Amino acid sequence: MVSKMEVVYGKFSDMDSWMNLVNNVRWNFPGLETAASLEEHKKTVLKFMDKKQAICVKKENIIVGIMLFSRGHNMICCLAVSPQHRRKGIASKLLEKALEELDRGKTITVSTFREGDEKGVAPRALYKKYGFVEGELTFEFDYPNQVFVLKP
Repeated sequence: MVSKMEVVYGKFSDMDSWMNLVNNVRWNFPGLETAASLEEHKKTVLKFMDKKQAICVKKENIIVGIMLFSRGHNMICCLAVSPQHRRKGIASKLLEKALEELDRGKTITVSTFREGDEKGVAPRALYKKYGFVEGELTFEFDYPNQVFVLKP
């Protein structure tokens, strides 16, 4: 299924489709509860797009998977896949592309849900599959998270 879907850099013209996906999964992302926080996230996405640090997978011009990553911080910042397109390898394709873009000679980090949080089952399994290991416990947007680390 994924063979027809390739990872591409997000562009300004993708913004409506990108934000439609964000809106559809925002219940799963602490910090995106309000219209104001969504608008702030949109500004963040545009900054990442300008730096070619926003990637996506499209199916028939509809974005079905998104990722933001930071070369400066060597980290994965955000990963989401449309619920109806999950379990088709889209998250893996996005993660593989980001890992190509980041500095594998340095530690790469990602913050995700803690063990025992039902929201975290799939992302934790994905990151572990690629060699990330559990790191420190943190809070983001007043929500308990855990940093995962990929050593060089």
